[in-house]
Amino acid sequence: MNFFVNNEHPQDSEQFPFGELALVYRDEHLVVINKPAGLLVHRSYLARRERWFAMQLLRDQLDQHVFPVHRLDRPTSGLLMFALSSSVAALLGEQFAAGGVHRGYHAVVRGYAPDQGRIDYPLKVERDQIADKYAQQNKAAQVAITNFACLERVELPYKVSTKHDTTRYSLLQLSPETGRKHQLRRHLAHLRHPIVGDTRHGDGRHNEFFRSHFNCHRLLLAATKLSFTHPISGAPVVLEQAPPKEFKLAFNKAD
Repeated sequence: MNFFVNNEHPQDSEQFPFGELALVYRDEHLVVINKPAGLLVHRSYLARRERWFAMQLLRDQLDQHVFPVHRLDRPTSGLLMFALSSSVAALLGEQFAAGGVHRGYHAVVRGYAPDQGRIDYPLKVERDQIADKYAQQNKAAQVAITNFACLERVELPYKVSTKHDTTRYSLLQLSPETGRKHQLRRHLAHLRHPIVGDTRHGDGRHNEFFRSHFNCHRLLLAATKLSFTHPISGAPVVLEQAPPKEFKLAFNKAD
């Protein structure tokens, strides 16, 4: 089964500050939503003061329990899957663990990226000072692999850094082979093409440029493809959507 979906969100409502969650795929066993940037997937100790979570919003929207089977970072938007029963969640979890679920992303990065490439750069576990206080501190770096292809490049007549009179950006398609914490953000920073809007691993000058010139205040990373084997029917499911409109701001400006 192949689907191409529109990634526009419904209009905001008074009940949900993010608007009603857009359902990309739904059957009696699972549902895939288009998670807005800035929305947490589920409650956690570190987010104990937050009020809104995709899991709870979706549960209320569908009026039934939902079970998250993977996650997206809070600032990342895009395709996020939930099971509608614990048994299906277990089957999907096994498929994720076995590498049977494939995810694709789009990102806008600083500079002119190569046409294509493969980043094979092990990553040490990023630890939170509070949540990981008692975790093993000297764990070896884990294998981490990301494939990428450059879809579009642009050069704008703005002086963002002191070294150059213009600024350049690239639109990338990303295909990670592993799923380490902040893998895409860390790998692209390692490649010296940090993702625009990344406040932890990115370039603050370019983040500010996008805020001031394009009124863009988000991380320009989105999960845009999700392919897996349906846990009940065994049929292949491929979901794809275009990157959000914010990803084209710099490229449209140059037209």
